Amino acid sequence: KVRVFGGWDFDDNALDTPDFAELGYAQGVPMGGSLNAAQATAAPQMLIRAEMDPNNAHLDRVQVIKGWVDSAGAQHEQVYNVVWAGERTLDGNGKLPAIGNTVHIGSGHWDNSIGAPALSVLWSDPNFDPSQRAFYYVRVLQIPTPRHSLLDSIALQAQVPQEGPATIQERAYTSPIWYTP
Repeated sequence: KVRVFGGWDFDDNALDTPDFAELGYAQGVPMGGSLNAAQATAAPQMLIRAEMDPNNAHLDRVQVIKGWVDSAGAQHEQVYNVVWAGERTLDGNGKLPAIGNTVHIGSGHWDNSIGAPALSVLWSDPNFDPSQRAFYYVRVLQIPTPRHSLLDSIALQAQVPQEGPATIQERAYTSPIWYTP
């Protein structure tokens, strides 16, 4: 489950509140909503909470994807790693090292010994331009799990196909939040 709210000045304790959604609706707009410059006090904030499916894999990371069109008409996207599991650090380009992989290729089994059951963050756009239209959406990545092709090859006692990787990181995406100057 992933939820995101956009706003301008969320409470400092927003991540700790037991009623995350109530606070999000009271102080911001939900995914699919719009923010405008008349409300702006600084760069927009994204209040994000992601929780794993209790019957599936832990979470690796949460990313915010910002999109905009520049004055020349060129489209741009920027991916921000905003919160992640483990003791990893971003490199100078904002890239995050892989979390690891617990999938056993011979059996297709994996475990939740890496990752986190939930990730939350209050993020603010470090490159905000109040005169530029933009959109923001959230992408959540799970830890690696076996691909169906690996599970099929195990069940059929066949060789693992070589056309793709044996594992995959499933993802969840939100609807965007739009900013209009």
